[in-house]
Order: sequence, then C-alpha cells, then structure tokens
Amino acid sequence: MKVFILTALAFLLGIDNVSTKMFRRPLLIAPIVGIILGNLQAGLIIGATLEVMWMGIGDVGAYMAPDIITGTMISTSLAIMGNASGNISTMVATAITLAVPTSILAQQLLVLIETVNCSLNGWAKRLADNADVKGTFWLTWPPAFLYGFACAFPTFLALQFGAGAIQQAINDLPKFIINGLSTAGSIIPSVGIALLMMTMLKKGELWMFIILGFVLSSYLKLDILPITLIALVFAFLYERATREPSAKAQVSPNTQVDNSNSAEEDDEEDYDL
Repeated sequence: MKVFILTALAFLLGIDNVSTKMFRRPLLIAPIVGIILGNLQAGLIIGATLEVMWMGIGDVGAYMAPDIITGTMISTSLAIMGNASGNISTMVATAITLAVPTSILAQQLLVLIETVNCSLNGWAKRLADNADVKGTFWLTWPPAFLYGFACAFPTFLALQFGAGAIQQAINDLPKFIINGLSTAGSIIPSVGIALLMMTMLKKGELWMFIILGFVLSSYLKLDILPITLIALVFAFLYERATREPSAKAQVSPNTQVDNSNSAEEDDEEDYDL
C-alpha cells in the first residue's frame, strides 16, 4: 500500500514541478516520504543532506538537470525501507549512494518526455493564433501528466522490485564502505555550506550577517532554532530595507503630480474669487 502512496506522491510532485514548483526540493520531499514510511527523523535528515548536495542544481538553457524529484523519492524511500535496524547514519549513507545514479537515470526519461512535449508546440501555436483561451488552458495538462508519469514510473519500479535487493546489498557491503559513505554524508553538507558562504561573501553587506551568526553560535551558545528565528527577523528587515528606496522612487512622481494638481486647483479658486 505504501508503494502505491509513494508512487502517487511522485506523480503529484511531477505535476507540481511544471506548475507551482512548491514541493520540488529534497528538503520538502524527503520529510513527506519519512512521514509515509513512519520515520520522520530520517526523512528530515536525508532531506537536509540531499538539499545541500543539490543546492545548485537547475535547468540552464537547453541543459536538463538530473531529476532530483525522482532521485529524492527513490533514495529516501529505499534508504528507510531497506534499513530495518533504524540506523540513521546508514540510512543517510544509503540515500546519498542511491540519489545521484537514480536522478541521472531518471533524467534520460525526462529528456524523452520533453521531446514528446515539443510535438505539441504546433498545436499550441494554432490555439494561440485563434485566441482559444480554453483550449490553450487544457493543452497545458498533457505535458504535466507526462511529467508526473516520468517521476512516478521509475519510482514504482524501484520501490516495488528494489527494496529487497537494496537491503541485501547493504547487508553484503563491508563495514568500511558503510563507514566511508557515512563520512561522506557528513562532509557533503559542509561543502554545500562553504559554497553558499562563498556566494554570500561576494556581497559586502552580507558580512554582518555572517559575523552575527558566528557571535550567536560561538559566544552566546544559542541553539539552531533561536538562531533561525533571529535570522528570519533580520532577513525580513533586510528585505524591507533594500526594497524601500525603489518603492519611494515609484511614489515620488505621483506625489509631485498630485501637488501640481492641487496647486492648479488653488489658482483656479483664487481666480474665481
């Protein structure tokens, strides 16, 4: 039953990826998988690890990135289902090992699906030329369903026939390989955070946030949750402060027009008197 629920989830995530794009990241997908499989803690940890690992993944021009939705679904599900012992480190190591090859294999299916979707371009152009809004709206659904199928089909095959094989493979692996994968799972988030910090350091005004986070963590000994809440407040204030000048620039011309109009009205009133 859980296999069919996870397959349906993969289908919905595929549709979401070509529409709202609200649940396409591993940080959101893996915890949902963890809830379905009854291990939310593992889902959260695996999701955070894969999110940092795939932080810079995205389609650029004609390049199609690895399918992180299918990769996250398969790797998280098999990591949790294939580790009856409940060892979190082993689950994370298994998820990392499976995530990259499954996402790259699923990428090939997405390329085929996108090729099929290109055949609809002529139909869409005819509908647009005829101003057929309703027809254009319905034409957006076939590509969405095909994309959902591209995520659901490999997920179903992997979960239906791969869980037992994954469990057996994990049991047969030497201990030093599992330890090495666990170590890699600990290093990858650090590398991702370092890359993120390199991007932040290129903007001079972001230095103060790095220093603030260091002080809160090292000197005030605050936990992650209060630091996150403080960061949320500062992020909101920073966004407001950087957006305010543009808002004033847009308002000022209107204000001048209003003042000129009011001045003209005063002149007319003086003339009438």
